[in-house]
Amino acid sequence: MQGPRPVVLSGPSGAGKSTLLKKLFKDYENIFGFSVSHTTRQPRPGEVNGKDYHFVTREEMQKEIDAGEFIEHAEFSGNMYGTSKGAVQAVQAQNQICVLDIDIQGVKNIKKTELNPIYISVQPPSIEILEKRLRDRKTETEESLQKRLTAARVDLELSKEPGLFDLVIVNDDLEKAYSELKEVLLEVSP
Repeated sequence: MQGPRPVVLSGPSGAGKSTLLKKLFKDYENIFGFSVSHTTRQPRPGEVNGKDYHFVTREEMQKEIDAGEFIEHAEFSGNMYGTSKGAVQAVQAQNQICVLDIDIQGVKNIKKTELNPIYISVQPPSIEILEKRLRDRKTETEESLQKRLTAARVDLELSKEPGLFDLVIVNDDLEKAYSELKEVLLEVSP
């Protein structure tokens, strides 16, 4: 894959990845491009196919995975998620830095590829604050919220592995976290 070095952003749901990325893309829309992941889950209200995710059937996605079209894929809460080679190439073709929002399982899978991105972990200041953020969204059932919190605990534990990430940002203060993210990314931009 040719083009600028991609960036992998990882961290538990509710850590603030989406908020940071929205600011980044607003401020630097011509420099960064988002790799649109595939998922087998149903769209949430307001989500747009091809913009938020490529919403596909399990059969379609499995067929493409089997054909080697995915860089990484994982299953979470009964749904499949993944990053296709085509999604990354589409961003690189625009000569933009491709940003991938990926879970810890995906990070470990990408480490086995030739993608060679910059790995950044966005983390909440605490599990308690993370739980409050997830509850404030009002998009989760109690069961799905508990699944996300369990996954977050695992995610935060696994992210301590030495050398897994190039940078860890604790999103305690949004402006400070955004400033840290920008500093690293603008160093690598073409």
